[in-house]
Amino acid sequence: MRGLYNLVLVLFLVSIVSAEVFFSERFDGDYESRWVESKNKGADAGEWKLNGGIQTAEDYRFYQISSEFEKDISNADDTLVFQFSVRHEQNLDCGGGYLKILPAGIDQENFNGDSPYNIMFGPDICGSATRRVHVIFNYKGENFLINDNIPCKTDTFTHTYTLIVRPDQTYSVKIDNEEVKAGNLVDDWDFLPPKQIKDPSVSKPADWVDERQIKDPEASKPADWDDIPAFIADPEAEIPEDWDEELDGDWEAPQIPNPEYQGEWIHPMIPNPEYKGEWEHPLIDNPDYELDTEIYKFDSNKYVGIEIWQVTAGSIFDNILVTNDVDLASQWAEEANQLRAEEEASHEAAEAERIAEEEAERARLEAELEELDDEEEEEEHGHVHDEL
Repeated sequence: MRGLYNLVLVLFLVSIVSAEVFFSERFDGDYESRWVESKNKGADAGEWKLNGGIQTAEDYRFYQISSEFEKDISNADDTLVFQFSVRHEQNLDCGGGYLKILPAGIDQENFNGDSPYNIMFGPDICGSATRRVHVIFNYKGENFLINDNIPCKTDTFTHTYTLIVRPDQTYSVKIDNEEVKAGNLVDDWDFLPPKQIKDPSVSKPADWVDERQIKDPEASKPADWDDIPAFIADPEAEIPEDWDEELDGDWEAPQIPNPEYQGEWIHPMIPNPEYKGEWEHPLIDNPDYELDTEIYKFDSNKYVGIEIWQVTAGSIFDNILVTNDVDLASQWAEEANQLRAEEEASHEAAEAERIAEEEAERARLEAELEELDDEEEEEEHGHVHDEL
């Protein structure tokens, strides 16, 4: 029994020792000393301000800012958790709300959209067409977006986005600590070529019949089919009494659709007795396919960056966390959930107050209008009395 207790204790201590925070930022104190704003966009770069996180402050601007990990880390044989919260306080109409993890070698003062990155993750909104969570991995120098669409939140409250990548190549995406997507990197991205391809040595036989129907060989168009006109003279029409043939010319009855006209003749179709079905190209194993069990792995993770464009500014980024501790990330997400609950309650209270004020103003205006009507009515009675 004591041996089992000691084993559990050792495993618990190992889990504590192995849990590590690689990067965290809650924008307390002097965040500017920890973050570098890129100079790449010059005058088109937007200003940031501190407002419960860092907030984009200028419309129609690029925002490019990054911060360095304490040390360059690899996620080989380890779980990687990438999490942050964002609040689109401005009710974002078009712009990014995603973050990036970057490898070593980035020039932070020239950080831009062409700078290589390992992971790009988070919401992107532009009108009604684009409202999705980007999950993009760099693999062998090429960026791959997840195949499925993951809807993002589009309201004005704080939401937490979490990406978990495991050494077994499984992943999870959470929003507000609730899993919204999970699967395998191999299955849900096009990192690798297909496992099977069409056999290049095989082609559809020349005599293959894939027409489901054919024209009925026993059917033919009736001989008088084309003799029936589409329009005929209206049999109920009569020449007007004042019609003058010398002045008006020959009278012609107006045309109406012919009720006996059946349209163009269409050859009847029958099932093709020679039909063999849809031909399917045989598949073979793809000689270029090779399973890669290290797609998840990045040997260098050195920076966190925000690199976005926004039409309307006002997004607040906060609670950035890169770790291998899933439980810690869950705790941070729950804290953000509490913040969102407070925001929602405050919004509801403000809405209730606004509605109450509007109703009070409406009642006041109605009372004033009624009072004016009463005064006008009294004046009218006074005029009538004076006249009498």
